[in-house]
Amino acid sequence: MNDSIKTTCPYCGVGCGIEATPDRLQHHVLIRGDQTHPANFGRLCSKGLALGETVELKGRLLQPKLFGQPTSWTDALDTVADRFRQIIDQHGPDAVAIYGSGQLLTEDYYVANKLMKGFIGSANIDTNSRLCMSSSVAGHKRAFGSDTVPGCYQDLEMADMIVLIGSNAAWCHPVSFQRIRAAKISNPGLKIVVIDPRKTPSCDIADLHLPLASGSDAWLFNGLLHFLHQQHLLDDDYIQNHTEGFAAALYSAGNANLQNVAQHCQLQPADLRLFYDWFGSHNKVMSLYSQGINQSSSGTDKVNSIINCHLATGRIGKPGMGPFSLTGQPNAMGGREVGGLAHQLAAHMDFSNPADIERVARFWNTSNIASRSGLPAVELFDAIDAGQVKAVWIMGTNPVVSLPNADKVKQALGKCSFVVVSDCMEYTDTTAFAHVLLPALGWSEKDGTVTNSERRISRQRALFAASGDAKPDWWIVSQVAQRLGFAEAFAYQSPVDIFREHAALSGFENDTEHGLRDFDISAYQNITAKEYQNLQPTQWPVNTQYPQGRIRLFEDGQYFTPSAKAQLIAITPRLPFNKPDDNYPFILNTGRLRDQWHTMTRTALAAKLNQHKPEAYVDIHPQDAARYGLAAKTLALLESRWGKMLARVQLNDEVQPGNLFVPMHWTAQFASLGRMGALVNPVLDPISRQPESKHTPVSIKPYPASWYGFALSRRELAFKDLDYWLVSKGDRYYRYELASEALPVNLQDWLQAKLADQEQPADWLEYQDTAVGSYRAACIVDSCLDSVIFIANSPTLPDRHWLASLFDKGELDTQTRKALLTGRAPQGKADVGNIVCACFNVGEKTIRAEILKQNLKTVKEVGDCLKAGTNCGSCLAEIKGFFS
Repeated sequence: MNDSIKTTCPYCGVGCGIEATPDRLQHHVLIRGDQTHPANFGRLCSKGLALGETVELKGRLLQPKLFGQPTSWTDALDTVADRFRQIIDQHGPDAVAIYGSGQLLTEDYYVANKLMKGFIGSANIDTNSRLCMSSSVAGHKRAFGSDTVPGCYQDLEMADMIVLIGSNAAWCHPVSFQRIRAAKISNPGLKIVVIDPRKTPSCDIADLHLPLASGSDAWLFNGLLHFLHQQHLLDDDYIQNHTEGFAAALYSAGNANLQNVAQHCQLQPADLRLFYDWFGSHNKVMSLYSQGINQSSSGTDKVNSIINCHLATGRIGKPGMGPFSLTGQPNAMGGREVGGLAHQLAAHMDFSNPADIERVARFWNTSNIASRSGLPAVELFDAIDAGQVKAVWIMGTNPVVSLPNADKVKQALGKCSFVVVSDCMEYTDTTAFAHVLLPALGWSEKDGTVTNSERRISRQRALFAASGDAKPDWWIVSQVAQRLGFAEAFAYQSPVDIFREHAALSGFENDTEHGLRDFDISAYQNITAKEYQNLQPTQWPVNTQYPQGRIRLFEDGQYFTPSAKAQLIAITPRLPFNKPDDNYPFILNTGRLRDQWHTMTRTALAAKLNQHKPEAYVDIHPQDAARYGLAAKTLALLESRWGKMLARVQLNDEVQPGNLFVPMHWTAQFASLGRMGALVNPVLDPISRQPESKHTPVSIKPYPASWYGFALSRRELAFKDLDYWLVSKGDRYYRYELASEALPVNLQDWLQAKLADQEQPADWLEYQDTAVGSYRAACIVDSCLDSVIFIANSPTLPDRHWLASLFDKGELDTQTRKALLTGRAPQGKADVGNIVCACFNVGEKTIRAEILKQNLKTVKEVGDCLKAGTNCGSCLAEIKGFFS
């Protein structure tokens, strides 16, 4: 083992610090939380804890590929530069584009943005942050004159009331959520309100849940502003001295009385009044919001409707209060700092200001800087489909899965003249369309900085040397830039060179004479390599005025607008663009799961993260399921005007009738028809250009399976000839869920061909009952279970958990062999059941048995006995359900 290294988690925007101890000989790493990092103080969620299981090299892209064939870096880079140059010369700079990712480090982002906007001369560089954070960016800019998060995580402990709006933080930002839970325990008077159409696990600690109608948030917060005015609860001095636009904002909220708002939001007036009373009577109020607000065709207005209420009460920039955007990705903030969105320039400068364009051009010493905004994500791929953009370079993201109307994205890349993909993984839905594949470093090899939700810059440090021939993204971009003739501007030798330049630009003409900007880390412009290596987590700005960073902004009531006053925005609420109708009667909501991340290229490598929710599913209210003939555990076909998806039916009365919920994570690598993005409408917010991913009209109907089944195997199997298949990795096995409309003609031959390892002699155990459509078989090699398959004419099949545990048991004893095809553990054999706590691998049956055995009464007692729920706490709500 080597000495431990402090680095940062590569998942959500909480930005947790990690202490990693790598074993470079075995290419393993021991992960624990960094007790000193201010974002998490040692806590990690299930995903962060499992990072050690994701550094394996299987599936990694380790060598450049040119038209599917391995090649050298020289040939690959020459090809990229030559094709980009040819297309630019023939069609102009707007015929090429870059699509980046919140997974990129700030240094990578900076170089890509500089090349595209500063030297190629087009602003056609956007990022998947457009899908999650651009409405927050736009709302901040309108209100503050800058993309500024005013507060910090410390405020969670200082607040008297916390409002979670469109955020299932318990699953999506679990470490921050546990900080809120701890604050609630230490201060029982702390009020927690959850505003969400679904009753999510975040409601576990809520004093009030407002299950508002999908898309109605702006009505609710206009109503709050109206209420606060009527009750004389506004801060008139703050409004007068530090804001503008109040009269117009209040006028727009003029008809938002309690009854009207309750009707629009489909809420009980008494619950609404209680929320308004609490907001009015508690001074230290934090409003935490995320994708339920941002991913909307009126997301920017929703953001400003929340900010309006804080500005009108003066509850901003002070301890324990303010609006707080929960960032989705580990470096979405860093990408915004360097101008990663198509409408931005670097260092929080903007194309809307000609002086900013000229300033950045002088700093970069370029005469070819872009002069206008480029194409945002959805429109960028529309332009590729239309043949206007003829070359695209995709970096560290998977748009064939994650973008709305994803089948059109797939079609666009299939038509595109030249597609370059930089990634650390070889096989994704997007790399399949690459003419050139460039192997990038992955987490554990990268070296640079990231910025979390509270503006805190942290180091992500390399634990291992580069795998294979992989290279840093900044190096790859710089090499192409040099080949395009920009060698002097891209002569970087290390990440610290880029960080110094980034810091210097942030402070360049950032003063009262030229106009103050919020983002300023100019204190780092002369940082040494050693200082950079040892850089401690710090909140920007970091400059001569704030050499140690600044915890909060706007405490002085000074904003980054021309008048130095914040702007209240007049909001006219709008319904979601596409309404349900007779053909598509349901509202589809989408989101993340507790143990998965984005398109699973990393999390699916960790067996423990695939246990809690192993399949793509659809949550439907039991009333709707009965009406549409959908039974639990069957399969449903969801269709919209843009695409379709197959998902396992989960009956759930925590979604409203008329609403459905599906997770966002499954891809063609893991499921036959599990891509959520294919369903989602490509409707955009007119200001932020962020897609409306939380509200798509869809239909749902039973999938007419004639049989269902599952297979478990030590080896990867091939079931892609079936209508429905889904694969997940277990501990020493792979799990396949299967279904189809028709059984193969020669079932036994077909199955044995699928399961058997032709190089290994095998014993077969088989059971068949044609009368009930049942077939079960197990393949035994060297007295150990090699594979097993169960097929039936209904989804009522044995649990997989005991059978899966046998792959870790070695030789099977006689009792186990006899029980094998029953699928049930013989008496005295352990069956943990469905995994509830991924951190400690504790299953439902284990928990229920311990509750009965020990006569446990509380969740804490379960934790004391089994450790379940004692780490990240994301499973506490589920454990609590065992006592109801």
